[in-house]
Amino acid sequence: MTTKIRLAGLGLCATLLFAQQYDLVITGGRVMDPETSLDAVRNIGVTGNRIAAISTTQLRGRETIDAKGLVVAPGFIDLHSHGQTPENYRLKAYDGVTTALELEIGVATIPAWYTSREGKALINFGASAGYVPACMAALHDTGTLLPRDEAVNRRPTAEESRQIFESVREGLAQGGIGIGFGLEYVPKAPYKDVLDLFELAAKRGVPCFVHLRHQGLGEPGVIAGLQEVIANAAATGASLHVVHITSAGRGLTAAALKMIEGARSRGLDVTTEFYPYPAAMTSLESAVFNEGWEERMGVTYNDLIWTKTGERLTPETFARYRKQGGMTIIYGIPEPMLRLAMSVPYTMVASDGLIEEGKGHPRGAGTYARILGRYVREVHGLTLMEALRKMTLLPAQRLEKAIPAMRAKGRIRVGADADIVAFDPARVIDRATFTDPALPSEGFAHVLVQGRPVIRDGQLQTGAYPGRGVRGQN
Repeated sequence: MTTKIRLAGLGLCATLLFAQQYDLVITGGRVMDPETSLDAVRNIGVTGNRIAAISTTQLRGRETIDAKGLVVAPGFIDLHSHGQTPENYRLKAYDGVTTALELEIGVATIPAWYTSREGKALINFGASAGYVPACMAALHDTGTLLPRDEAVNRRPTAEESRQIFESVREGLAQGGIGIGFGLEYVPKAPYKDVLDLFELAAKRGVPCFVHLRHQGLGEPGVIAGLQEVIANAAATGASLHVVHITSAGRGLTAAALKMIEGARSRGLDVTTEFYPYPAAMTSLESAVFNEGWEERMGVTYNDLIWTKTGERLTPETFARYRKQGGMTIIYGIPEPMLRLAMSVPYTMVASDGLIEEGKGHPRGAGTYARILGRYVREVHGLTLMEALRKMTLLPAQRLEKAIPAMRAKGRIRVGADADIVAFDPARVIDRATFTDPALPSEGFAHVLVQGRPVIRDGQLQTGAYPGRGVRGQN
């Protein structure tokens, strides 16, 4: 039964909305949508995996979530997430992330990578066609995530360059989300090879996600690294996304942002990202720590922390652990540079996260709650709407030209994917630290992925694997 239908205007609409029964209704939350600037109390009706109604009037649902006192926003989209395992997906869900993508390094075997996660993922997932893994395969490097020998020390032959190009081209054809370039990890990569792949990206209409060949201070540093890829984007018309601008630029972040802004003002499609921490993390055995690393990064041995033990490194332990291989925290990102990157309208939040058996960098567990708790609520570095925009709409827009399905993410609107977070703005905070990096964030009461709760009343929902693969167009 429904209430009596009134035949005039909004009365009829309200009655029909109440008459319909939705699969799930979120009631009474402060709904914030960065695309439309909506910031008001609304009720949301979800049918299947889509938002079916946004209303000021009461809605009926088979299930109801009371969001009174909570902010209801689009699920967060992490463009830079190396942690693509159940352990990492769980921590992402607690941090409000509903889509986590491996775009900087990418993968070499796109079909197998997606197949291994389908029906088993808590949140949405996806990957780029990776230049680094293609180099590792062609040159028979013995590294795992990152190169450690052949792809670091040797320039590919003409035949190996051909194999690498074909691997990336095939990865795009199989649904890879753009091309990932970890150029600092393959320092002998031919400049012409990189240019050729930018040209391929332009022809396919997909972005290039780039860890710069040169980063940090010194010569060459972040300025030279940016010059290479901005020139490639200008020459080919490819879209360019520069990863972790604060760890790439360090004390030169302002100059790096000025270069990106200049390129954008002249019509180039260039964006960048940051994470809200004073330290980076990477493999100690990688090319990042080749000769001259102290000058490039402006750090010393004491600024390095071995993630497996939490100890500060010395010249002796540096040499021993570098031979062994593993992840290392690297301090040296100035807080003023982080605040500057945060203030730029086009920068996005991305974690660069990776947690392995509880070890790693706290950005893998706490990036998004840290933005909301520390930088929005405590220090007022961003408004809440600005922060949400950097975590939802901007990442979706970065991808939607190449992947139309992303037009349904990063928004609260009728027809959008029901990837939704509901959090307490007075309580949300990161708990992960450099000594205990896998502590889940607090304050996210409900997290929906494809219309299904994966966090409900602050608790992980066991047996729920609604995550779907985000793929490029074949």
